Formats: sequence, C-alpha cells, structure tokens
Amino acid sequence: MIRLHVIDPAHRGLYADALAQHHALRRASFEAGGCRALRTVDAAGCDRFDTEATRYLVAIDGDGRVTGGTRLLPSDGPTPLSEIFPHLAEIRGVARGRDIWESAGFFASARYREEKPLSRAGGIVAAGLIEHCLEQAIPHLNLVAETCRIPQMAELGWRPRPLGLPIAHDGVSLCAVRIAASEEALAETRAAYDIVASVLAGPLPPTPPDCARSPDRTRSPDRTRSGRGLAA
Repeated sequence: MIRLHVIDPAHRGLYADALAQHHALRRASFEAGGCRALRTVDAAGCDRFDTEATRYLVAIDGDGRVTGGTRLLPSDGPTPLSEIFPHLAEIRGVARGRDIWESAGFFASARYREEKPLSRAGGIVAAGLIEHCLEQAIPHLNLVAETCRIPQMAELGWRPRPLGLPIAHDGVSLCAVRIAASEEALAETRAAYDIVASVLAGPLPPTPPDCARSPDRTRSPDRTRSGRGLAA
C-alpha cells in the first residue's frame, strides 16, 4: 500500500530516511531529463529551493521505500518560476500570495512504473497533491513543465492556464502554467488512475524537537486518515 505523506518542517526529523530517499530519487530523475536548469542539484539531491519553507509530498510504500514525490514552495519566496524561468510568465505574470504555491520536482520511481501509460505511483502523487491543496485551501498551483505534459493535465481536470509562451530550453519545450486544485480535478485524477479514496497518510501530532531528532523514529509512519474512506 502506497500512501502520500505531507512532510512539513516540524516533522522532518521523523522522515529523515524517507527524505534522503526522496532527494536521491529526485536527483536520478532530474539527471535522466534533458533540461539542465531543472536538474541542478548537489550530491545529496538538494538545490537552492530546498529551504525551511519547503513542504514535501512523499509517496511511501508499506516497506518504507519512497515511490515518488513532489515539493511545494510558497509563491512569496524564491521558486524556479520566479528565479530561473520568469520569462515563461511574460503574458500573465507570476502571481504571488499565501494561497498560491508552486509544485516543483514531480517524479515517480522507475521501480513502480508499470508497462502502461499511467503509473500508479505517479497517480498517487498527482491525486494526493490535489487532495492536499483542497484540504489546505490552496486553489491554484504554479508549475514549470514540459509542454507535452499540458494535454495530460487537461485530461486530469487541472485546467492548465499558460502564463506565457513555451520556449525551447536545452532541447526541451518548457512552459509555465497555473493549475486549478478543484473537486473536479481530484475526481478526474482519481478516475484516471483507478484510485477510489484518499491517498494521504493521516496527520501527525505535534512533535517535540527532541523526539523529532530521535534516530529510532526516522521510519515514516503510515496512518489512515479518518473520515476520508479506505486506502487506495
């Protein structure tokens, strides 16, 4: 069973091993891609946008292995769109505010990519991303993506709205879009990946700093959230 864990700064100590896996897999995914600007990471798989404000959404299976993930960056701080690709938003601009975040670094582990168009692991990240935004009253997300991904976003009900014209960068066509985190998007994303209920792990209780650093609690807990149905 794969669940998507939302890791905020307060609970990173509990997820030390999962985050190390996340960063390593993200680095491998970036290095396999064609755009250098999207894969500038250090030896640990981090870049300048991995800050104290970063929120990680990490898919973890029942054995504690990371299967995919993404990260959310507040739009009032530095993001790839604002710092590296502002020219991708020359028409509509880069909107900023507490209710607008940027999704960056979406990936799925090659181990979990089935021989079919849609990966279950990727679907759990996609559905969990929209579900989390709905819970947190985040109506829109910005993101930089390969232009070829736009039709798939539209099919998932994300209503991608280009912020500018696409450009060729390192041999890849990139564009910036704003997507809608709506109930429609959640329903259509779940349907596309045959997901029938919540994929989010339940919220963790407040953790004292000393407990968060305890080495025997780095295994990511898996808790089913109440009131949102059975696990997918």
